[in-house]
Amino acid sequence: MREPVLRIKNLKIALPAGADRDFAVDEVSYDLYPGEILCIVGESGSGKSMSANAAMGLLPDLVRPVAGEILFDGKDILKLTEDEMMDLRGRRIAMIFQEPMSALNPLMRVEDQIAEVFEAHDLLTPRDRRRRAIELLTEVGIPDPEKAARAYPFQLSGGQRQRVMIAMALALEPKILIADEPTTALDVTTQAQILELIRDLQERHGMAVMFITHDFGVVAEIADRVAVMQYGKIVETGTADEVLDHPQHPYTQKLIAAIPKLAAGAAPEEPARKAPILEVEGLNKTYVTGGGLLFSKPRVVHAVNDVSLSLAEGETLGIVGESGSGKSSVGRCLVRLMDPDSGTVKLAGQDMAHLSGEALREARKSIQMIFQDPYASLNPRAKVGRIIAEGPMAHGVPRAEAYSRAVKLLDLVDLDALAIDRYPHEFSGGQRQRIGIARALALEPRVIIADEAVSALDVSIQAQVLDLLAELKDRLNLALIFITHDLRVAAQICDRIAVMQKGRIVEMGPARAIFDNPQNAYTRTLIEAIPGREKELAAAG
Repeated sequence: MREPVLRIKNLKIALPAGADRDFAVDEVSYDLYPGEILCIVGESGSGKSMSANAAMGLLPDLVRPVAGEILFDGKDILKLTEDEMMDLRGRRIAMIFQEPMSALNPLMRVEDQIAEVFEAHDLLTPRDRRRRAIELLTEVGIPDPEKAARAYPFQLSGGQRQRVMIAMALALEPKILIADEPTTALDVTTQAQILELIRDLQERHGMAVMFITHDFGVVAEIADRVAVMQYGKIVETGTADEVLDHPQHPYTQKLIAAIPKLAAGAAPEEPARKAPILEVEGLNKTYVTGGGLLFSKPRVVHAVNDVSLSLAEGETLGIVGESGSGKSSVGRCLVRLMDPDSGTVKLAGQDMAHLSGEALREARKSIQMIFQDPYASLNPRAKVGRIIAEGPMAHGVPRAEAYSRAVKLLDLVDLDALAIDRYPHEFSGGQRQRIGIARALALEPRVIIADEAVSALDVSIQAQVLDLLAELKDRLNLALIFITHDLRVAAQICDRIAVMQKGRIVEMGPARAIFDNPQNAYTRTLIEAIPGREKELAAAG
């Protein structure tokens, strides 16, 4: 029998008084074995990150272990001193996080941040630290590692920053790598590359990997074993095949059922389209970056490059592509959150691209936006009633009528009328996104642009919001532009799909045709990179 490299036994982690439950982690036990990838899966608040944070000594001040053990090399981590934990972190157990920009120091060059790992443990000379930094950047597949070593984090892409985090985690060759949602913020092709890199490094170094995620597509791609958590408890464990193919617990079954199926929502053929409500021709937007003191010469970026598209009444058009493809810039140009350089945006025959002043303000009533981050897009100092009512009031609707409309909209998005007197922080992420939808509907628009509107949500909450959008679209005869990097979500909700790369639309057509028979090489690359796709295709026969 193999001995586990990490053993968690009957762990209980208490939450502060007033929390929604007594324990973040409640009587949790599991083993992590050498050379395996164990995925801890669950929704936000399930407690999946807490045991990992406890193993690293990174629990928040008000959250504390009250029972159980975390055994590593025969020692209980929970009983180690801070000096002993400092020696353990990085050297024996390392961690990579979800958002590398918050984990990396923006004011330090990459090579200095990697060298700092060795310096903290008093290892190597300064020259050897720099040499080793470049070797690590080479190992994790960063192009031109010497140039990357001299760069600051903001000068690298999201995928490159995550590779830097992995390089730092591998620096001291730990026995355990904990990866906490390391691919959630990445687009599909970069995600596939990072998953392949972690699997490759795990096999090459013989590490044990604890991979924390809410994405069952990622689980299908990388896991050897799976533990499913709900409300601080483990409700199911097993091999990846056992849990994915034959889930036993109702919660696991619910999560797997909520995974968007590829092309499940798309009709086999494109239905007869109604008259276009939105027509875009030759849209362009260029940015100039750099120059000045930090850079030798400015760089011209064609964020939107000669984009043309149309949207029919009652239709959902998906705009998909990787980060930086220009899809969000298109959305912002359409609602005039930024001005296009050229082109026309005809909404019900009126060219919004050339309106200004009162005419633009009036036209904007007909096209509204739902944003990606429901935390950042709602005013934290305003109550929900005001957030929803202020748009209509700005257009002359009396206060009483605007608030009455807000109550009706809350009911429309399945929120209680009492929500009108509460603040955004009192709601979950999914509820906040429903508030954002209600706000977008307050001016009775004809077109809604949803910019990554479900990417920050757990899979079951995501499914609920997608169902809500589809229901509202049919009930209110809305036209919807759905911007996303998640092709599973696009398959679920879109009638047609436009694929963007480097500011251009490279392919556009019915959703089923795009997924079944993509014509462009870039589209094929995106589809092939969808996590869990091969397993789903095999299961479908």
